[in-house]
Amino acid sequence: MVSVLGMDPATGGTAYRERIGIVLQDAGFDEEFSVHELVALYAGLYPRHRDVDEVIERVGLADKTGARTKTLSGGQRRRLDLALGLVGDPELLFLDEPTTGFDPSARRRAWDLIASLRDLGTTILLTTHYMEEAEHLADRVAVMQAGHLVALDTPANLVRSEGSDAVIAFVLPEGVRPEDLPHIGLGSARTHGQQVDIRSTDPIRDLNMLTEWAMATGVGLDGLTMATPTLEDVYLDLTQGDSRG
Repeated sequence: MVSVLGMDPATGGTAYRERIGIVLQDAGFDEEFSVHELVALYAGLYPRHRDVDEVIERVGLADKTGARTKTLSGGQRRRLDLALGLVGDPELLFLDEPTTGFDPSARRRAWDLIASLRDLGTTILLTTHYMEEAEHLADRVAVMQAGHLVALDTPANLVRSEGSDAVIAFVLPEGVRPEDLPHIGLGSARTHGQQVDIRSTDPIRDLNMLTEWAMATGVGLDGLTMATPTLEDVYLDLTQGDSRG
């Protein structure tokens, strides 16, 4: 049996629905209402609610408050979806890919809003394909693959499970083979044409050896970078080999 906020969702009724907020991927709403009218209408459905103008401001629609919903762009409609899910001041908020279609600035504002709700004690269940979004917002991350839960932990612990190895990446010039490189890192360089990725447990030492070799041989290392594992790396490792991950 599933229990949400101490109630069975199938039988919780109004007392249950008053305590949750939902932002679906595509919910739809009346096209003739203005933004303010629609948010105010939803606010009136809850015994307690957030200030309508504040919510509209927080989702970045203050300049569209009097506009009819049918005139909104796709990204603006997603912001309105978010406003409708938030205005009831829910204890539990379900967000289904809430920032799809947002430009980078709007996405950051939405993140700030979601983070502020989290910090105030709102429980948020967020589904997303943006690994940066999950890493930025989530206290715990669940990775799903083909309908099955394959990992559940904090973002930091999931990244640690990937190992502490750094990845040194660069592009070799034509005529230079990966076999010509000095033996560094774990000795298991991955190559894609002239692109080389080397895992390293001691990146400072290995990077120094690599650059000394490049200077001594006159070889350029275009696009040289060094990076530690990210949540996206963990996700790809957990779901590799299954396009449904």
